[in-house]
Amino acid sequence: MTAAPPAASRIAVVTGASSGIGAATARQLAAAGYRVVLTARRKDRIEALAQELTAAGHSATAYPLDVTDRAAVDEFATAFRTLAVLVNNAGGAFGADPVASGDPEDWRRMYETNVIGTLNVTQALLPALTASGDGTIVVVSSTAGHATYEGGAGYVAAKHGEHVLAETLRLEIVGTPVRVIEIAPGMVRTDEFALTRFGGDAEKAAKVYQGVAEPLTADDVADTITWAVTRPSHVNVDLLVLRPRAQASNTKVHREL
Repeated sequence: MTAAPPAASRIAVVTGASSGIGAATARQLAAAGYRVVLTARRKDRIEALAQELTAAGHSATAYPLDVTDRAAVDEFATAFRTLAVLVNNAGGAFGADPVASGDPEDWRRMYETNVIGTLNVTQALLPALTASGDGTIVVVSSTAGHATYEGGAGYVAAKHGEHVLAETLRLEIVGTPVRVIEIAPGMVRTDEFALTRFGGDAEKAAKVYQGVAEPLTADDVADTITWAVTRPSHVNVDLLVLRPRAQASNTKVHREL
């Protein structure tokens, strides 16, 4: 077997790279030697990150993209003959209401961004990943995709869909030179996740992490993603769940109040 080409000659696409886990993953993959392509809707954010990485001596390109826009995703995919890594990170949570009163529009947005967005980008780039002879698809799901909790049904449903997408794809493409890795983080404190979920309500967002000494950080998750991606080509990390030590499950968290 021919050894995989060095990271420096390989391209990694990261969706949702404008902040949080996506931005941290782009930084760490760039530091590992990959040529990173940063995608997100917020053009100013990814361009600033690309400039930061380029100034540090890395190779980075920004490409504004809404992963729910299939025509735009297909156009984006035409830029690649081969691709080494795709990190499907774009997504998010909107609302935390019970099933009885949840907003169907919030549910629709979560399904579109987390599931259909991942489907769009994966379908469009799978030929280039296969053509590389050594491709890796990472799906950043959540522990929410593996166990439910009150007030989380919409997000749980979307992340379960993303988990099933990864699990099924792995079955369907076995025997091809493409790995499918799922990284499922638990409680991660970033600048935007909880704030977005609660519509900008900073007080509600802060309560999510109240009393938790050390939630995971975006860098913790990015470090895990980079580790999984950089394993030898024959090693596939099917599913890796990571939580802070203070979190035993989605509903069991040690808080020092």
